[in-house]
Amino acid sequence: MTSPSLESQLHHLLVVGFLKNGRPPTSADLAAATGLPLAQVEAGLRALHDSHGLVLHPHRCEPWIVHPFTTSPTHTWVAARDRGWWAPCLWCGLGISALVAEEIAIHTRLGAEAEPLVLRARAGVPEAADLWVHFPEPPRVAWGNVHHFCARLVAFRRPDDARAWAARHGFAPGEVLPLGQLADLARRWYGRHADANWTKWTIRQAREIFAACGLTGEFWSLPGDDGKF
Repeated sequence: MTSPSLESQLHHLLVVGFLKNGRPPTSADLAAATGLPLAQVEAGLRALHDSHGLVLHPHRCEPWIVHPFTTSPTHTWVAARDRGWWAPCLWCGLGISALVAEEIAIHTRLGAEAEPLVLRARAGVPEAADLWVHFPEPPRVAWGNVHHFCARLVAFRRPDDARAWAARHGFAPGEVLPLGQLADLARRWYGRHADANWTKWTIRQAREIFAACGLTGEFWSLPGDDGKF
C-alpha cells in the first residue's frame, strides 16, 4: 500500500508543476523527482485517484484533474501575466487565484453560454461583488460525476437567472451563492493545496470549512465523521 507521505509528495509535485508550467509533470518526471520506480509512482497516483485526491484518465494512469486544475479545455480559463490554466469550474478558478500571488483574470461565460465574463482577482478575492454562482448539487454527491458537477458550477447576474437556466436545461436547481461566499470557500478549500504536507480534507474538516463559510443546512450536510472527503 502506498504511504500517505508519498501521496502528499506526488500531489505537491503535480500542483507545483501546474503553477509553474501550466501543465502537470509526467509520470516519468515524477519518478525522476522522487527517485522512485515508475511502477511505484503510478501506484501512488492510483491511490490519490481512489481517495479523490485527483482524477486519472479513465484508461491510462495520467492525471486528468488535479483540483483546482484540469488538463482538459473548459469554460473557465485563468490567466496570469505570463501563464494560464484551465479550471474545472469557477470554484476552482478562484482556488487557483488563492494559490497564485499575482493578480489573475478568470475568463468564463455567464451560464457557460454566450455572454463572456472576465473576473479579476488577487489571492482568491474577486473585484466583482454583484454576481451569483449556481452550486449544482450537494457536495456529498459531487464525486458521483465530478465532471458534470463542475460543468454546472457557473456564474449569473441574478439568482433568478440561475434558476431559469437550470429549468431551461432540465437541471435540478442547486443552491445559488453570492460570488463572495464562493470565493471564501475557495480560499479556505484550496489555499493549502500547494503545501508539501498536503493531505485530503477529512469529512469533519470539510464540514467545518462549510460551516465557517456560512454554508449550513441539509444541502451542505456530510455523512459521518471518519474518512476523507
